[in-house]
Amino acid sequence: MKLFDTHCHFDFDVFQDDFAHQFELAREQGIERILIPSVGPSNWSRIQTIASQYPGLYYALGFHPYFLQPDFDQHVAELERQLSQAGKHCVAIGECGLDFSINVPVALQERALELQFELARKFKLPVILHCRKAHNRLVQMVKTAKLPKGGVLHAFSGSYQQAMEWVRLGFFIGVGGTITYPRANKTRDAIQRLSLEHLVLETDAPDMPILGYQGKPNHPSRLIHVLNELALLHSQQWQTIACQMWENSNSVFSICE
Repeated sequence: MKLFDTHCHFDFDVFQDDFAHQFELAREQGIERILIPSVGPSNWSRIQTIASQYPGLYYALGFHPYFLQPDFDQHVAELERQLSQAGKHCVAIGECGLDFSINVPVALQERALELQFELARKFKLPVILHCRKAHNRLVQMVKTAKLPKGGVLHAFSGSYQQAMEWVRLGFFIGVGGTITYPRANKTRDAIQRLSLEHLVLETDAPDMPILGYQGKPNHPSRLIHVLNELALLHSQQWQTIACQMWENSNSVFSICE
């Protein structure tokens, strides 16, 4: 079994004291590839260093709306430079998007996102999208952007109708710990109805805890729980699901096996 955690903040401090051991714990559960999205200039260098040291690690560069600073424009040229010099382990732009639940001006978020969409077009890279209470506006901006490679809508927790809007825009739906909670009826229904060819797996570790592990930092090794729940929702063998998820994940990020 080969699994790909398409969204894991593996560079965060909670993993750093014994990173080699944390990485091995994931490998023991069949997690052969992990994508580390950035949050902004503060961790661009860190995730690139980690990805260069451990096989199977990939990364994305961008500005996360939650960590967006008013002076982000000063770093756009550096982001473009790093993307132009990045090797095969840089496979996307992000984590980027819109979050209308935080105290960051909407105009600032939208400006940052538009600039990242420009870079996605220039470098022909997919984007990893963060969306919170901003579905309609984000869909509108993506439609306007005409992105060449689509991407992944990270941490999906909406309805089937919302998911299909993203699918029609050429995006994969990021499936994580939300589906392990029986009370998440809307999201579980949506994931059950969606074709497997439109899905990828993620943990968002150390966030988005799995049922039964609340209060503890999430870990990429727990991706297996998301896989098992997805298999139950689709009434298929987990081996079949795992193969499809592996294929989807490598496809969206243009990673050759």
